[in-house]
Amino acid sequence: MVNEAANWVSAVAFERGVPHVYELRKHTYAELKSRGLGAQAAQHVIKKVRDAYTTLKANLGAGNLGRPGSRRRLKAETKPIVFRPEAAQPYDDRCLSWRYDAGTVSVWTVEGRVKNVRFVCSAGAFKTLQEHRQGESDLVRRDGVFYLIATCEVSEAEPYEPGRFIGVDLGIAAIATGYQAAGRGLNRHRRRQLELRRKLQKKRTKSAKRLLKKRSRSEKRHAANQNHIIAKTIVTEAERTSSGIALEDLKGIRQRVRLRKPQRVALHSWAFAQLTDFIAYKAKRAGVPVVFVDPAYTSQQCSECGHINDKNRASQSVFICRNCGVVAHADRNASHNIARKGEAAWTAGRESRVPATP
Repeated sequence: MVNEAANWVSAVAFERGVPHVYELRKHTYAELKSRGLGAQAAQHVIKKVRDAYTTLKANLGAGNLGRPGSRRRLKAETKPIVFRPEAAQPYDDRCLSWRYDAGTVSVWTVEGRVKNVRFVCSAGAFKTLQEHRQGESDLVRRDGVFYLIATCEVSEAEPYEPGRFIGVDLGIAAIATGYQAAGRGLNRHRRRQLELRRKLQKKRTKSAKRLLKKRSRSEKRHAANQNHIIAKTIVTEAERTSSGIALEDLKGIRQRVRLRKPQRVALHSWAFAQLTDFIAYKAKRAGVPVVFVDPAYTSQQCSECGHINDKNRASQSVFICRNCGVVAHADRNASHNIARKGEAAWTAGRESRVPATP
């Protein structure tokens, strides 16, 4: 019912040129109240719709939905945003209250307030929830199960002065080099999932469609879990050795590179941005310095003599410098170059913060 109301508000917003929240509220609030939504729930529905259009505008501006005139972009621009029946609904502390001692929540519904609803989570997540929960929580329904996603604000640790930097070269065969994380197992898992999807899609039976739906997010969950493991290992190693972390700035890589179709499948199915986000937020909690560097020529430059030549990369895994003759693993050579760039960027930033002497 709430998302049906959100779809109606979205249609009104689209018809009126997506006005600001205050203006949109004047056109929709009374109707939402008459539909049985409480005051806070109605406000959240209006804000959710407006936020969705703000996100759409940002994606259009960034080119994430294609070039002007493309089919995907026109589809997004010419129709109101539609919310799925199971889309998340935000709650604040007036709509939802937590009882940590009993492990229950009290939540507003269109049928009235439901009390003493039990929730479960890991011991670590429960401790974080008790100590750091702030602001809104989102109620989400996935595969018939309800989840409460709580916002927690954890203070960042004070970053220390790194003795050196660990360069992290992100790739597909080797997911993260510097800390060595081979991608062979994950790529094998991804290929199996892709082949299974193809077989099920060809069958077109009800049971095949049920299985496809059941497995729809399994690969995404698996990749996210691997990213968490890799990110935690990198940050723990950096913290243990008092090192900083240098990461490649890969924004827009999917638009910049031109690859053959089999390579495009591998590139677009790996969540590079998710891995860097995981490393960045885990590093902030641990006080580990993180810098992002330009990845240009890191795979072509010799980490020993600095010579740059596109022929230095003899193969996917072998680097042979045409100047000094050094032979190295290509990804490890790139990670050394990234580490050096990270150290230079950190030093430059540190020096720029020192006031000039009169």
